[in-house]
Amino acid sequence: MTSAPPPQNLRSMDNTSRPDVSVVVPAYNESESLSELLRETAAALSEHSYEVIAVDDGSTDDTWKVLRGLSDEYPLICLRFGTNKGKAAALSAGFARARGKLIATIDADLQDDPAEIPRLIRHLRENDLDLVSGWKKKRRDPVTKKVPSRLFNLAVRLTTRIRLHDFNCGLKVYRAKAAKTLRLFGEMHRYTPVITYQNGFAVGEKAVNHRPRKYGQTKYGVSRFFRGYADLLTVLFLHRYSVRPLHLFGGVGTVLSVAGFGILLYLTILWFGGEGIGDRPLLLLGVLLLIVGLQFVSLGLLGEMVVRMKDKSAPLVRETHPPERE
Repeated sequence: MTSAPPPQNLRSMDNTSRPDVSVVVPAYNESESLSELLRETAAALSEHSYEVIAVDDGSTDDTWKVLRGLSDEYPLICLRFGTNKGKAAALSAGFARARGKLIATIDADLQDDPAEIPRLIRHLRENDLDLVSGWKKKRRDPVTKKVPSRLFNLAVRLTTRIRLHDFNCGLKVYRAKAAKTLRLFGEMHRYTPVITYQNGFAVGEKAVNHRPRKYGQTKYGVSRFFRGYADLLTVLFLHRYSVRPLHLFGGVGTVLSVAGFGILLYLTILWFGGEGIGDRPLLLLGVLLLIVGLQFVSLGLLGEMVVRMKDKSAPLVRETHPPERE
């Protein structure tokens, strides 16, 4: 995994006070919507101290120029990537820069309604959550986006057993301590509720207003669906097997090895009975399953050795207590 280059910081705010809310806005070729988005955000958060962290993700239009112009009008911090690194990298940069007690995320295309941010904040506080994710209950998108999104959410819900309706809504509110534990890359931004839950935080959702796209074109493509699937496997593996890889690879390898051994045992019995087995495809299948199974078990053992070596390299911490007073 290659890390993104550090973003350029256009303007920093006064560090003497910590805002209530940091709003992180990833933006890729969204120059037409930014002025309206910031105006709506300012109106929505009029009762909160806030900052907006806009991350220009290598835009090729006038996004950076527009942000520079707006930075004197709003409490805006502008970050910029030289090339497009993806939404996950943009969110990571925004989380790292955010100083708010709460961190909200919102897409720059105006389909997410900034007026929902205070409602999500209230829902988070009333239910003692660490992350509340928006739920686009009435989604204003074409069917070509709705159907893949429903399939995606169903797959994530079934595999993670987290009962959310919409994992990939751009509108979310985090407690800062939860957001700053996230390590995002690839398409991991789709799974922030899953990762947050796996990190031990309370996760919930609330239905939010979703609006039709007003400017520009969607960045959604079929290729993102397949990349998202690959990252789902990564999320599941890192959570369940990162400290016990033999449980996964050893289990698969054992099943394959037993199947291969059973086939070869069967063919051996036939051979002792005088039947020729040299030209039977089943012989090749049995040998293949046995070899592949042993390789899986070996891979699991190597993974266990790496994990154990990492544990041994951790410094030994000795705790002492002062003598009790009489």
